[in-house]
Amino acid sequence: MNPLLNRRHFLDHTARGLGGIALASLLNRDGLLASESGPIRPEIDAGRPFAPRKAHQQAAAKKVLVIFCSGAASQIDTFDYKPELIKRHGQAMPGAEGLKTFQGEQGNLTKSPWEFQPYGECGKMVSDLVPHLGEMVDDMCFIHSLTGKTNTHGPGENFMSTGYTLDGFPSMGAWVTWALGSENDNLPAYVAIPDPRGTPQSSVNNWGPGFLPAAFQGTDFNATNPLRNLDRPTGVDAKTDAATRDFLKRLNEKHLERFPGDSELSARISSYELAAKMQLSVPEVSDLSTEPKSILKEYGADDPANELKASFAKNCILARRLLEKGVRFVQLFNGAYQTGGEGVSNWDGHKKIEEQYSKHGPVLDQPCAALLSDMKRRGLLEDTLVVWCTEFGRMPTFQKGASGRDHNPEGFTAWLAGAGVKAPFTFGATDEFSYKAAENIVTVYDFHATILHLLGLNHERLTYYHNGFERRLTDVHGHVIRDILA
Repeated sequence: MNPLLNRRHFLDHTARGLGGIALASLLNRDGLLASESGPIRPEIDAGRPFAPRKAHQQAAAKKVLVIFCSGAASQIDTFDYKPELIKRHGQAMPGAEGLKTFQGEQGNLTKSPWEFQPYGECGKMVSDLVPHLGEMVDDMCFIHSLTGKTNTHGPGENFMSTGYTLDGFPSMGAWVTWALGSENDNLPAYVAIPDPRGTPQSSVNNWGPGFLPAAFQGTDFNATNPLRNLDRPTGVDAKTDAATRDFLKRLNEKHLERFPGDSELSARISSYELAAKMQLSVPEVSDLSTEPKSILKEYGADDPANELKASFAKNCILARRLLEKGVRFVQLFNGAYQTGGEGVSNWDGHKKIEEQYSKHGPVLDQPCAALLSDMKRRGLLEDTLVVWCTEFGRMPTFQKGASGRDHNPEGFTAWLAGAGVKAPFTFGATDEFSYKAAENIVTVYDFHATILHLLGLNHERLTYYHNGFERRLTDVHGHVIRDILA
């Protein structure tokens, strides 16, 4: 008898076949199934460029909030506790005689002007400069071994935001919204919230689309400066405005019927429709008068003694409201391009770090801690990844002849919170002085690869063909930091 017709063989093959299908399904669910190589490009409907799209694999997070401290916030004075630095305060750093960095020759090792205390149930040591954030350490996953490629602010901001030091490359938010679209069709998929003092040094490069379609540029506005050009012209009432939009829509649709392959026309129609929806949705989401007084107090948005902190706190509330509405990617900036002198507008503390950071610390601390706490209370951390970062770190020495720290891309700190990451958790370490990354060294490419992975995106296969190259956020580098994944 033909063995294929044998009942015993038939049942045996059937059982093994079903088991194989089940195994393949489980492996695919956990991202362990071998996949084909090559680019994965999203299929984008020009008429609905922000329609939600499937991730490459199972995702832990659906949305991202990036809190970016412009000016290079010092890890030594915030989150990277070094007892040996305190012990050797005032001594020369071993092996660094005559060391020159960005602004010149370095002086002796200098401990932080702020004391460190254990916070949370985990006992994480955090500086008294940021005590409110210290209270949130049980929800944080620290990376203490980040390394960069440049010690210059503009290229450093570019590198952290785009993966390249040069201008003209897509921002992280542009890559994410190009790949995944948005869950809200009344608001931009990607919003950048500049600091109340202005835009960061690299300005729109931090949220630009680079060579990706222009639709995926971040839309920038904040609580102080609302989105521009939303109001109807004087003399045009709501009824006339709506009738005009409907008439234009019919004309555009008729034209599109004659030229069904015109993707630029479809995109233009879509952008006009989104703009019309934003006339209603953006003022609503930006109206903080609906927030309870208890929330304003929690964030410090009602602080009469610190107007800058109050303004930044309102930006933090705006960020939470945007995430609640389903905005895919929100980039919140703390610090702006230097105006009014060194160390005034951001964290670039070269000359008088104690005086400068005593102003910057309170602006960041209470509002951001309240944002994290509020998001946790509302369940937003279940599907939102929070990223705190800066362009590079600072030296454990004071500059010769000054009371501040120079630039240092050799080892600095970032932290994550929310969907998909272990907390409380610490990964990597700098050396005993917080000068160079020494344990589990992490590149910005690794950092970006991990963020994309948490969103269900394969950083090696999310590419865009441009000028003969398959470009990606992580260039040709990067590995997912699997040790920090929950």
